[in-house]
Amino acid sequence: MSGQPSTVSEFPEWPQYGDEERTGLIRALEQGQWWRMGGSEVDSFEREFGDYHGSPHALAVTNGTHALEVALEVLGVGPGTEVIVPAFTFISSSLAAQRLGAVAVPVDVDLDTYCVDPAAVEAAITPRTKVIMPVHMAGQFADMDALDKLAADAGVALLQDAAHAQGAQWRGRRAGALGSVAAFSFQNGKLMTAGEGGAVVFPDEELRERAFLVHSCGRPRTDREYLHSTTGSNYRMSEFTAAVLRAQLTRLDEQIALREQRWPLLSSLLAEIPGVVPQATDPRTDRNPHYMAMFRIPGIGIERRRAVVDALIARGVPAFVAFRAIYRCEGFWKAGAPDESVEEIAARCPNTEQIHSDCLWLHHRTLLGTEQQMHEIAAVLADILAG
Repeated sequence: MSGQPSTVSEFPEWPQYGDEERTGLIRALEQGQWWRMGGSEVDSFEREFGDYHGSPHALAVTNGTHALEVALEVLGVGPGTEVIVPAFTFISSSLAAQRLGAVAVPVDVDLDTYCVDPAAVEAAITPRTKVIMPVHMAGQFADMDALDKLAADAGVALLQDAAHAQGAQWRGRRAGALGSVAAFSFQNGKLMTAGEGGAVVFPDEELRERAFLVHSCGRPRTDREYLHSTTGSNYRMSEFTAAVLRAQLTRLDEQIALREQRWPLLSSLLAEIPGVVPQATDPRTDRNPHYMAMFRIPGIGIERRRAVVDALIARGVPAFVAFRAIYRCEGFWKAGAPDESVEEIAARCPNTEQIHSDCLWLHHRTLLGTEQQMHEIAAVLADILAG
């Protein structure tokens, strides 16, 4: 490419907010009750978020990691059980199971979509498997057709880690309409955010009510006598968080539409750069919110990749190295790890080994930029790699 810009013009800021968030915060403040048991913001957010994702059975919680923990607990995960997770994911996917005393079993991912490989999942199922947890990486759905069948045939539960997938669709259906539990995150970088926050959508009201008890110290909503009918903790979302998220939800569709316009352009431009391989899209994901703009540079090596990321940042592109393979994180081995060595897991996760070494990603706010900025990103990256 010729005429490479020295820097990229400034992208839209993240998080985005306006009068809608201000109005919601004042509404929550002035209602006089600032927790969910007395206010109305959390209840309203649950209805709105659940309906948006195809399920009337949503529960709001404190963050995305807690969303996974609550979901896993109501699905029966605990000591003596196993949860199959992608080897390439943010470590909350495994830590949520490990915090409950279960063993997190990492399996390999697809080299094109970076989502869990159903064949690897099938090979990892044992009599102790309780849950299969696919991660919809960067908004790209895992192969839900194959995973649904695997889970049904094995008699185990499926829990979608949908932290990246607000508004995503698989064959025209959103995560809450697929018949399995799905957990979401609203951490500061996510597609809609209040700084922190999480939610779980359930396929039926019974599971949702069990989760409500878990997220509120085991206490029924109408309890006045401190009954605490089951174990649990305090994972309740605040009224202020919910008020912000209600406003954020109203912004989501417009933002997704813009990112869906920008990614095909950016992806095609990146693919023209020698050695750059953008994340592939499974066409069955017919609506992708693009939480990250991800791509690989096979063979780049960890040190060179870090230098490329630093150079992109210096030239105005919010870039990051990809997640580390979870079995290469020290914390993974503190509790609930399989009886294998790092080398043994790595040997059965060859795709993860490549991706964790050669993948980069750009913040989704880049995809809220202009068409010209997509060209600038690609030109800057080409210039850096040629240098």
